[in-house]
Amino acid sequence: MSHPTTTLGQDTTPDQGIALDARGIRFEGGPRLVLCASLFYFRLPREQWRARLAQVRASGYTCVDVYLPWNFHETAPGRWSFEGRRDVAAFLDLAQEEGLYVIARPGPYICSEWDGGALPAWLGLDPQLRVRQHEPRFLDRVTAWFDQALPLLAERQYPANGPVIMVQLENELDFFDCEDRTGYLTALRDQAVRHGITVPLIACSGQGDLEGATGDVPGVVPACNFYPDDDSPHIEPEVRRYAELLAERDLPLLITETNRRHRTLRRLLASGASLIAPYLQSSGWNFGYTPSAGNWGRPGNLMSHGYDFGGYVSSTGTERPEYAEAQILARVIDTLGPRLALSVPTVPHTPVTTDFPTSSSPSALRLDGGGLLLAVPHLGTGTGTAVVNGVPVAVGPDSCPLMLVDVPLGPWGHEGTLTLASADLVAAGEGVLVFSSEVPVTVVVGDTGVEIPAPEAGTPQRATAAGLTLVALAPADAVRLRSTDRDGSVRLHEPSPARQASAPVAVRRARRRADTAPERAAGRHELPPTLESLGVYRGRGTYRATADLTGVDELLLVGASDIVDLTIADQARPTIAGFGATRRIDVREATGPVDVEAVVEIWGHANFDDARLPALRLGALRGLGTLWKVRETADVSALWEVHGHWAGRPAPLRELGGWSSTRVGLPVTYTREIRTSTAAALHLKGVVEPMRVSVGGGGPHSADTVHEPHTVDTVHAEDPWVPLPAGTHRISVTLPHHPSGGGLRAELLALDPVTDWTCSAQDDDLLTGFATEAAPGQEEVLLPLALAPGEEAWLDVDLAPSHDGLLLRPDGTQIRVTGWAGGECVGRVWAGDRPDFSGGDANVLWVPPGWSGLTLLVRGAAGPEVPQLRVLRLESSD
Repeated sequence: MSHPTTTLGQDTTPDQGIALDARGIRFEGGPRLVLCASLFYFRLPREQWRARLAQVRASGYTCVDVYLPWNFHETAPGRWSFEGRRDVAAFLDLAQEEGLYVIARPGPYICSEWDGGALPAWLGLDPQLRVRQHEPRFLDRVTAWFDQALPLLAERQYPANGPVIMVQLENELDFFDCEDRTGYLTALRDQAVRHGITVPLIACSGQGDLEGATGDVPGVVPACNFYPDDDSPHIEPEVRRYAELLAERDLPLLITETNRRHRTLRRLLASGASLIAPYLQSSGWNFGYTPSAGNWGRPGNLMSHGYDFGGYVSSTGTERPEYAEAQILARVIDTLGPRLALSVPTVPHTPVTTDFPTSSSPSALRLDGGGLLLAVPHLGTGTGTAVVNGVPVAVGPDSCPLMLVDVPLGPWGHEGTLTLASADLVAAGEGVLVFSSEVPVTVVVGDTGVEIPAPEAGTPQRATAAGLTLVALAPADAVRLRSTDRDGSVRLHEPSPARQASAPVAVRRARRRADTAPERAAGRHELPPTLESLGVYRGRGTYRATADLTGVDELLLVGASDIVDLTIADQARPTIAGFGATRRIDVREATGPVDVEAVVEIWGHANFDDARLPALRLGALRGLGTLWKVRETADVSALWEVHGHWAGRPAPLRELGGWSSTRVGLPVTYTREIRTSTAAALHLKGVVEPMRVSVGGGGPHSADTVHEPHTVDTVHAEDPWVPLPAGTHRISVTLPHHPSGGGLRAELLALDPVTDWTCSAQDDDLLTGFATEAAPGQEEVLLPLALAPGEEAWLDVDLAPSHDGLLLRPDGTQIRVTGWAGGECVGRVWAGDRPDFSGGDANVLWVPPGWSGLTLLVRGAAGPEVPQLRVLRLESSD
């Protein structure tokens, strides 16, 4: 597919809009190399939008990319909100006022470690609706979302009325098993066209499958996401390959997501990227119930309240060392201007050797008008030496100087050639060149070479060569450079005053509310329903039943998701965070009719499609699942027929996994008939590698055969169970021959369901309403506060106002804490024995400046220690 310098059939010239071709991006009348930072309005208080946007612009980046989360704006079916923190139009307008361009990413799926990847939870209630597919029911819902979101973007497109220079459709579709990529992306493209989107439409590949991400749909430009190991020596050849593939389509390399480290970003730039958009340079917060579950294929992994992967601005707005690195890289890009923006990637012809670890295949750019920009990454820890064209130069550790080779000096008002410069060129004018470096700088002008000593902060170093004044600044001075005279005198901006963080404060007093949050009755049900079917898309529900456990030693909980506190016969069980994994529960100490209660909290719908656990599939619902009484257990490991390799007819009978073969790794199928008079579960014990299991009807001579549909599934070590209805089944298990693996066993559990459940619900609106309303009848308590497992306490805490907000760190054991301030849920923290968390600090809640009041819901969880909230630690978020 080729993409001319038009967008969706409309003329797009540098004077009229955005032009893309193999030489790069053109707008505002010329070529542009774009540095773009992720900045998400939905992860920040509205009061901080302008300051955060201005901070990005001050870093030298000229663009922000922003997702528009569908389920943030459609809070319930047909209920739309674009006010307050949801006023995305206001955010886009502020971006334009701050001089930033915008790449808008409305999905419909965004991933972003956000609840459900932004797909509304209720979509899963329609069993015929298939998310992210070319399927009418899903596309009807997408149309409703796009009808709301796309007009806002169309009204704010560049160059007419706003900052939007590109619109991304979908997100990393090449990770997902979409059956008709071309049809699906065509449908999304057509909707964008219908709404008047004229800027380039892009679709990013998450793992390099350009066709898989775009369906090769005309008018949809492929982009790439790269997340390499920053220390890998092989980044450059991979990136150059994609630059070459896209150049064959007359397209630039647009890197829509990548790592945040500027040493790596320099390597991407030198390998041919025209757009570089490190993901989450400016961090934020997952307020309320918005984090996702099951990130990056680690089953059950949760995203923290803080959304921070170490970008150049922290979640609280603090600038990290990478912020200065951004400013220096931006100065290099500005100094070289169109010559860099129109450059072409190449393998450098200039000989380069180093005494330090570096790239296996360095990249360079042939600058427009002549010369090379050469990236020399130092992947080691000590100052080293590179030899470039026979000239030894110093290279600092953990750096990637962008060296200039054979560059004509005419555009800067000087005849001759810059034969070599070993450091970043951050400013150039008539008769003067300014470099940034922490090590000595080697400069060769024509045939004249000089070495400038390593500068220190506040002490520029100067030299002359062939009539040029050469200035070397320490990076700390380079980022503050205001102007330079021909004689090498420099003027710097005043440094920003350092912020003083206040000392942490231990808060031990709180007011405990007498009342608890009301529950909304959700009726009686034969089997436990999903929370979404009860109208709870974010929040929690309570399930209650009475089970006769006479003669029952264990229960089987199937499909429980996602955080489940289970109490049986007044005994609290350890919290279940299995995300659908089947659990065996010992109940030998209980007998006769007993009460069963389960409180199920939604801690996030899956944002990534992970097949290993049922509740980590994209679109999977939340709830208790089904609770079964185990009536009988039988070992069924023997008498399996063997099919595969040289097993002949009649089929040999062996134990499951017991066939001997020299063909290691090739599949062997084991088959046997299993008959059960009740619902049952087949447990495959000792599963290591995934195996295929098919279930079909029994043999023709079985009088009670149930001719059920033939089903095939994959069983994983995380959930090695196969549900079976009553009847006779022919089970086939196919697994790679693994003679050194563990022994595989099979057992059959006969089951009876626990029925007649009453349900009540507390969605996030109900909980937030209770937390933020006046609370009479409070009792002052002095921490520590001990709770029984399952016991809750609502606490109001007095906070002193803070200009920059406060970090609240609950210190305790076996407690889950949810916090509200300013009329909104700020987030949740889990102290003690808990699942894995990703993202920022999983132990803090942030109370933004100006968000009044603080209310905490503290819940005790069963576990290895007694639930206790010891103290609340408050820290300045400076």
